[in-house]
Amino acid sequence: MCVVFLATGKSKVYNMADFGLKANSGENASPLLVQAIETIKGEYHEGDRITLIFPAGRYDFHEAGASRREYYISNHDQVNPKIVGIALENLKHVTIDGQHSEFVFHGRMIPLSLLNSENCTLKNFSIDFENPHIAQIKVIKNDPQEGITFEVAPWVKYRIGEEGYFETTGEGWVARQSTGIAFEAESRHIVYNTSDLFYNTQGAQEVAPRTILAPQWKDKRLIPGTVIAMRTWYRPTPGLFLSHNRNTRLQNVKVHYAEGMGLLAQLCENITLDGFSVCLKGENDPRYFTTQADATHFSGCKGKIISKNGLYEGMMDDAINIHGTYLKVIRRLDNNTLVGRYMHDQAWGFEWGRPGDAVQFVNSSTMELVGNGNKIKTIHPYDKKEITGAREYLIQFEHPIDTAINARTGCGIENLEWTPEVVFSNNTVRNNRARGALFSTPKKTIVENNTFDHTSGTAILLCGDCNGWFETGACREVIIRNNRFINALTNMFQFTNAIISIYPEIPDLKAQKLYFHGGPGKGVIIENNFFETFDQPVVYAKSLDGFVFRKNTIRQNQEYPAFHWNKKRFLFERVKNIDIRHNKFDGGFDYRRDVTEK
Repeated sequence: MCVVFLATGKSKVYNMADFGLKANSGENASPLLVQAIETIKGEYHEGDRITLIFPAGRYDFHEAGASRREYYISNHDQVNPKIVGIALENLKHVTIDGQHSEFVFHGRMIPLSLLNSENCTLKNFSIDFENPHIAQIKVIKNDPQEGITFEVAPWVKYRIGEEGYFETTGEGWVARQSTGIAFEAESRHIVYNTSDLFYNTQGAQEVAPRTILAPQWKDKRLIPGTVIAMRTWYRPTPGLFLSHNRNTRLQNVKVHYAEGMGLLAQLCENITLDGFSVCLKGENDPRYFTTQADATHFSGCKGKIISKNGLYEGMMDDAINIHGTYLKVIRRLDNNTLVGRYMHDQAWGFEWGRPGDAVQFVNSSTMELVGNGNKIKTIHPYDKKEITGAREYLIQFEHPIDTAINARTGCGIENLEWTPEVVFSNNTVRNNRARGALFSTPKKTIVENNTFDHTSGTAILLCGDCNGWFETGACREVIIRNNRFINALTNMFQFTNAIISIYPEIPDLKAQKLYFHGGPGKGVIIENNFFETFDQPVVYAKSLDGFVFRKNTIRQNQEYPAFHWNKKRFLFERVKNIDIRHNKFDGGFDYRRDVTEK
């Protein structure tokens, strides 16, 4: 241990080898790390700056001896307790430097959590699981009558269960997959026009070592050689969980697998990802998949989120998703007091707001604002005593609430305090399911110098929904510039109406009088981008005030057959202040032919 004295504290460097953690030993690092963290925290004094160094190598973490926590994590399954490999809590000025080590986890656990901490840095390590819960197979025969015969990847542990289904197993878990994503063997692109696969493996037979015949699985699109990531919809744990932190930096961190998001941050202020990636282990990695859900996900954060120089590939959802969460009004107790409820089954149990936070109210049918903005005077859990695990909140507001805000009219409460400014730059997003990047924040959002390569669905989505996902909110100022888009929309998923889809969920658009996204003097600017596409739709927009599309190049190719239902370059529904000029289109551009306004 090296200690350097500073005027306001000590600079302390702890070598994890001094606590018995040996790289490449194959020993369980979990109990040793728990003890090391407790020892280090016991030696901490205010003002200290601490660095934990892991000598380069591989470290294995098992459930035995690991930390156990009650965590409620946004957009994940709320199952407790959680097992945590590296639990970091209540820290200041701490750096975790893996020195390019591999942290490999076993069973079902959160690899790393950082909570209630300030000015912390995580750098130079990777996260992976020895035996992922997603199973990889390769189709070796596809017979219309006999079914599909597939070969199981060498690392996958499997069995034919008592009910005759193909199942995979690991330390403390069993999975019966019923959906999946198909990849082209050579390019690793998701197979054209397959989207989510659904199948039935009942009656599976092992016809040769590690070779399975599934007689009820019939899908002519899955030619021999197709690689399939078989999965469930279960998402219990992210790779990294950040909550209630300030000024967090992740540098040169890679997540190769997680059973939920690669990174989930909630109620954090100021996060920088530099060289953070959710990716394969190089070109020769035999795996085709990474995470079970989004690569990165930010729920109810504020300050500034910077994500740059990252590689996001093979995940089963988006590269980045930034949003808040609407509470639905379920009771009006008096003119200043409401009860609001978390509605989605994967988004509840964590803090929603604090006294002094600015809020606004939204009609869920038209997504229009109701009444005036307000501020929280007091807020308390309503369905239990503690915030942790609460689903309902009793909220008293500083000013009287409009009478139209009640349980009968269908209103959501949006917290405006916990909304971030965003910069997403110099990243590559490729070969993933669903969408590239999602943004739902009223603060300035810049998306620049990225490559979106075969995102399979929409490359960029601006959303907002107070009906299903209950993810806020309106985007006021978005700049999308100097990006390259390569063959998006090879598959259909939710909200995939065009390469760039501005798609708030509005059940009663005809009754809407104002606009959800944009606003006077603001809106969405798309400029100096390069689009390579085999199909027609470039931009879809709904309920937007302010749209600029300029100095972009659209190049048509023949790499796939066009199949999208949307046959227009630009399809607008309730959009005003449209400016399309100085663009280069293969085949030219005619406003009457290429633009539809509804």
